[in-house]
Amino acid sequence: MMPAAWPYLGLDVAALLAGGWRPTPIHEVILKVHQRCNLACTYCYVYQHPDQSWRERPAVMPPEVFTAVTHRLGRHVRGHDLRRVRVVLHGGEPMLLGAGRLGRLAAGLRAAVPETCTVRVGMQTNGVLLDEPALRELRRHDITVAVSVDGVAADHDRYRVTHAGRGTFTAVSRALELLARPAYREGFGGLLCTVAPDTDPAGCYRRLRDFQPPAIDFLIPHANWTAPPPRPDGDPTSYGRWLIGAFDAWYDDPDPVPVRLFESVVDLILGGASRSEQVGLSPAPILVVESDGAIEQIDALKSTYPGACATGLNVDRDDLDAALTHPGVMARQIGTAALAEACLDCPLHRVCGGGHYAHRYRPGTGFRNPSVYCADLRLFIEHVRGRVRADTRDLVGATTGMVTA
Repeated sequence: MMPAAWPYLGLDVAALLAGGWRPTPIHEVILKVHQRCNLACTYCYVYQHPDQSWRERPAVMPPEVFTAVTHRLGRHVRGHDLRRVRVVLHGGEPMLLGAGRLGRLAAGLRAAVPETCTVRVGMQTNGVLLDEPALRELRRHDITVAVSVDGVAADHDRYRVTHAGRGTFTAVSRALELLARPAYREGFGGLLCTVAPDTDPAGCYRRLRDFQPPAIDFLIPHANWTAPPPRPDGDPTSYGRWLIGAFDAWYDDPDPVPVRLFESVVDLILGGASRSEQVGLSPAPILVVESDGAIEQIDALKSTYPGACATGLNVDRDDLDAALTHPGVMARQIGTAALAEACLDCPLHRVCGGGHYAHRYRPGTGFRNPSVYCADLRLFIEHVRGRVRADTRDLVGATTGMVTA
């Protein structure tokens, strides 16, 4: 592994701690319970990007590793008197483990944590293996289910395919129809959609909305300055324009589905905080535990270089607290101190937050750079700000009876 220059060379951990900075405890743990996947999505950051460490790890998290995870999580919750934590069962594809085993994992996690803390257990899945018996079992163990789906059938089936190259939209649609039923709806966690700039953004939003999800999240594809995002039409702001099209469809919807990215940008413009790691400066209290017990940074970093997620820690011997002063973990909790000078000079930096941390990577300088999507984010945020300000002026005018310019 060749460490990126910043934060591993340049972030003064001792000085930050001496100056009074303190890390935010971990509130979300992503467990890689199964390393393999039944799909071959063309943009997958686990299998299609530089870090191929999944090949060397156990296909399934062994029982002793899971026991160590529950022990470390319980210690962390007690040590920080946490009242709520979230655990995401992830992969690969977690449903390859089977709903029954996933249910037992959820029970084990909750048993290891004191009753004063609520453990919300969720799962991110491609949806292909979800059927009614599986959903009954998942609901019995109070596991919420978030499903990845990329808009309309033709677009989804271009990217989210089986190893034989066949599209999966039909199978995923069947699963989503089940999740929308009253018996399972409480366990429907939402939809995750990866942005493709050569698709219809409004049509994508409307198709996702038709599945009646409780929430939608749009994910900008993981890319960086070494591997820039594809731009089929050559437009340097094609992703920003796509987000604008989807935002307008959502903003003009009389009964919109919550969209985390859009709501976060609106909240930030109005002086609030972000709930999305793609924007804003909120601390990221998240760790990943791989199937071999390795405690790692957020797995989107697999899209940058081999070993980018590593901390050198393992649940077999290390508490989760040990990761809190790792430079890579700290870099996602120190707000403006992690931003490049060019970002600090930008009037939008408190909304943009530098963009997704993984999208800032450039060899030689590491992660202290503007996002490779900087122009897209600027265009999108300025558009949202314009719409929000116009509505705010109209609201003030209607309330006071004044005509605003």
